[in-house]
Amino acid sequence: MANKEHLEVLIQGTDVWNAWREQHPEIYPDLSEADLSEADLSFANLSKVNLYSTDLNLANLSHADLTGATLSHARLIEATIRKTTFNHADLTKAELTGANLDGATLLQANLSRADLAEATLYKADLTRATLSHAHLSRAFLSRAFLSHADLTEANLSHANLSHANLSRATLRNAILIEADLSEANLSEADLSRAKLRRATLVGTNLTEATLTECHIYGISAWNVELTGALQDSLVITPPDEPIITVDNLKIAQFIYLLLNNQEIRDVIDTIARKAVLILGCFTPERKAVLDTLRVELRRRGYLPILFDFEKSSSRNLTETVRTLAHLSRFIVADLTNPSSILQELSAIAPTLAIPIQPVLETSKREYSMFSDLSRTYHWILPIYRYTDLDTLLASLQQQIIDPAEQKAQELLKQKARELTQQ
Repeated sequence: MANKEHLEVLIQGTDVWNAWREQHPEIYPDLSEADLSEADLSFANLSKVNLYSTDLNLANLSHADLTGATLSHARLIEATIRKTTFNHADLTKAELTGANLDGATLLQANLSRADLAEATLYKADLTRATLSHAHLSRAFLSRAFLSHADLTEANLSHANLSHANLSRATLRNAILIEADLSEANLSEADLSRAKLRRATLVGTNLTEATLTECHIYGISAWNVELTGALQDSLVITPPDEPIITVDNLKIAQFIYLLLNNQEIRDVIDTIARKAVLILGCFTPERKAVLDTLRVELRRRGYLPILFDFEKSSSRNLTETVRTLAHLSRFIVADLTNPSSILQELSAIAPTLAIPIQPVLETSKREYSMFSDLSRTYHWILPIYRYTDLDTLLASLQQQIIDPAEQKAQELLKQKARELTQQ
């Protein structure tokens, strides 16, 4: 129970109370279980005061100093606590539902099992605070400082943590369902077994974070930084489905779509079996040849992909060509006006075993560098030389498609044998 003398001093106003505290620094006031609801305690010196189970609902504690105060089981529902200091304070099991703690400082404060549902903590400093098992559902924590904070098994569902600093925070088994973690800093944070279902991770920093056994069904992950992150056994299925895990956050959504969308599976299957990459230089005299080749391949059931080396690109040419090559059944390379094609083939052929069928007008000579490549890598087929466009189209099946398909089958069988021997 509250000390009546202490309570009587407080009732006289903040100025009187603060003066009395200065005169009696040896006294640790006891205001436990008092009814201070709707009281104006702004700028009050409440450091080391016992406020255990005190009713502070709707009270104004803005700019007050509660350093080292005891507020366990206290009720601060919808209280105004802007820029208040709670460093090292005990707020275990305190009720702060809907409270406004904008800019509050809670360094190493203990908020274990506290109820902060729908509370506003914009730019609040909770560095090294203990929030284990705390209820923070729908709390507004944008730009809050939670570095090294303990949020073990905390409920942060639907919370706004955009731009928050959670570096090295502990979020083991935390509930972050539908939480907004956009642009948040979670570097070196421990999110083991955290529930991130339908959470938003746009521009989120997860460098060296631990994501072991996280539940990530339905997340929105874009431009996430995962350098050095431990991604192990990420659960991509909802709670009512058999568990399926992957080890890469960025591909999780794609894998789930593959499992549950027949159209996407059909597209992937079509690309793997029918895509043909056509490499050439789109000069005016060559464009007609390549366009006709594309149309004819499409008519025969293939999915032609043209890459024009003459056009500028913001991406590295080799990277782009390698990506397209990985998606293709085989490559048709027009060496008639090679430009940088030979350079790109030199980067692709040594590391990617895919049939490459070169074509060349008989009036043009073969480049020596290409001869070296074709002797080294057996998936580069002999050059097919043609006199004109009509000849090229007439021999397309026999001289280009059939040899490329045969080589593709050989490479698949070779890979199967290698896998069997492992």
